[in-house]
Amino acid sequence: MDDDAGTAPEVTNGATPDDGGVRRFRLAYVPGATPAKWVRTWRERLADVPLDLVAVAADDAERALRDDEADAAILRLPVDRDVLSAIRLYEEAPVVLVSRDHLLAALEPEEPVAGADLADDVLLRPLDDVVPWAGEPGAADDAPEPPGRPAVERPATTGDAVVLVAANVGVAVVPQSLARLHHRKDVTYRRLDDAPTAPVALAWVTDRDDELVEEMVGIVRGRTVNSSRGRRAGSVPEEAATPRAQSGRGGAGGQGGRGGSGRGGAAGGRSGGAKQGRGGVQKGRGSRGRGGKRR
Repeated sequence: MDDDAGTAPEVTNGATPDDGGVRRFRLAYVPGATPAKWVRTWRERLADVPLDLVAVAADDAERALRDDEADAAILRLPVDRDVLSAIRLYEEAPVVLVSRDHLLAALEPEEPVAGADLADDVLLRPLDDVVPWAGEPGAADDAPEPPGRPAVERPATTGDAVVLVAANVGVAVVPQSLARLHHRKDVTYRRLDDAPTAPVALAWVTDRDDELVEEMVGIVRGRTVNSSRGRRAGSVPEEAATPRAQSGRGGAGGQGGRGGSGRGGAAGGRSGGAKQGRGGVQKGRGSRGRGGKRR
């Protein structure tokens, strides 16, 4: 977990303990995600509803939601929008990991690197790569191709790629939070200017949306306890909504319909129309399963 997360709350393995019928809320999170501040807010507002953190691999977060191992997840986009609803929280800046012996390690820490600077390097792209390069799911239309020369064999995980970077086999491009997570004394990183950012979102199964999911949506969006649309809103009258942009590192999107995310976000409703609701996302209910849209 990244340095900005503060003291991390306890992590569970996804099981829901027997508390005599007390409902628990299970929040999954992928490597590099920093849920601590939202967990603290939850525990201040909903002290009677225990929150369990569930650590999951980046490529396993959707399955954990589908299989009801978590009520919501902080994960990396894209996701299957026919099954999951999601709101974008922020976008992570990419960095390039190099060994301490690499020429780029001599640059000042704040000095950025361009993709062209990596033309002669072997790029170690792990199989769990989360950077949306051109041609990858969720990539922007103008996303660049990966820089450098492709490795003969892709490392299985980001951790494996970092080990190879330390051995000066090549370089790797990852979000900054993963560079911090896999920190080693023999590896350093520099900001990479022209690589795609990696979006992070809160997601949940659309058909299992409930008042506790609404509470978490309100918390990550920064709503106050009186403006939350979950059970804590109580009898407080809801004011007329005024569309406004959500601020943040990567922007969480405007306030429109629930269920699909993005900076402008287009999606279908149940019969092809747009359905507006709470939260700043739009949801398409098409055929469910693996063939759905990933955004």
